[in-house]
Amino acid sequence: MEKQPFLLAIEQICEEKGLSKEKVLETIEMALAAAYKKDHGRKGQIVRAKFDPETGRAKFYQIKIVVDKSMLKPEEPVSEEKKKKSEESTDEEKKIKFNPDKHILLEEAQKIDPKLKPGDELVIPLPDYGDYGRIAAQTAKQVIIQRIREAERETIYEEYKAKEGEIVSGIVQRIEQGIVFFDIGKTSGMLPPDEQIPKEHYQVGQRFRLYLLEVEKTPKGPKVILSRAHPKMVSRLFALEVPEISAGTVQIKSIAREPGSRTKIAVASTQEGVDPIGSCVGQRGTRVQAVINELGGEKIDIVEWSEDPKEFIAKALAPAKVLDVEIGEKKNEAKVIVPEDQLSLAIGINGQNVRLAAKLTGWKIDVVSEKVLKEEKEEKKKEKKERKKNEENKEKVENKKNKEKK
Repeated sequence: MEKQPFLLAIEQICEEKGLSKEKVLETIEMALAAAYKKDHGRKGQIVRAKFDPETGRAKFYQIKIVVDKSMLKPEEPVSEEKKKKSEESTDEEKKIKFNPDKHILLEEAQKIDPKLKPGDELVIPLPDYGDYGRIAAQTAKQVIIQRIREAERETIYEEYKAKEGEIVSGIVQRIEQGIVFFDIGKTSGMLPPDEQIPKEHYQVGQRFRLYLLEVEKTPKGPKVILSRAHPKMVSRLFALEVPEISAGTVQIKSIAREPGSRTKIAVASTQEGVDPIGSCVGQRGTRVQAVINELGGEKIDIVEWSEDPKEFIAKALAPAKVLDVEIGEKKNEAKVIVPEDQLSLAIGINGQNVRLAAKLTGWKIDVVSEKVLKEEKEEKKKEKKERKKNEENKEKVENKKNKEKK
């Protein structure tokens, strides 16, 4: 076999399949070893090949594992009692059955190489017969195809596993039973119904940005699960649009999302003089608008994060104005007081605004209007006065009874 065409063939395989030259050579060596064993080897033998792409020739070796007598299972029949004990023994389980085609005793091995120890491999050169039979050649071909496919799948798995949690671009391939399949480059990814934005429509050929949620190994190759509904989809889009986030001068501290409807994100600056909200909004709102457009018009509220829970809760309820925040006696419970005309805005349609604010802050929020709070306070005062009056009347009755007894 000529040197140049063979090397070119290996390079072509590497380029087309995205594989390393070492993996392709390893595959060829495994195939040649399988073909050699098929024609000239015996069952149980370990045959290895060393292929030289420069010459197109291969050298073959038999591998024998060096063992000592303590590593071997006893050949003589054992009693039931001994058998039971050996089954319970962990060391006994590790013992091996001697196979002369696969193993060599330490004494014999050290006659060939005195440096060998138990567990080492003795490499024995095998004759090169030059050509192989039709069955052996077919075996080699099948092994090469199978191994290259496996190596290709492994390479794709490793590449996309490293991209978990990132944004990828994909083109809609097909839609089956509500699952949208995307071409994302070297493989395809699936967008399950529960990871889709509600009411979003997908057509074959459309391009979308997607959040790479998870990559799983399967016998058919890597299974790539995508998402458009995950909260981190929004934070990753902002990282792409806002240089300050990717540089680390602005951080997204928390995020609460109802896909397709509204998202709230809390941002903070790690550097003095940097406005976190202004950085995310961009000049004339260009940055936040790019994210909104990518999410199909989903509304986004950007609020400044604060260590002070009162301040953070007040900001989280934006766009509503907050008069005061009262921290409750129970853990992570707060009462928020707003003007009467801001009550519906603070709560939001179907309670969405307060629900997202609670998710964003991690606090249970009870929103009340200033008017209701005053009424509650007046009611409490009345109740207090009533209790006091009842107690006084009770005391008078008791005193009167005591006087009558005397």
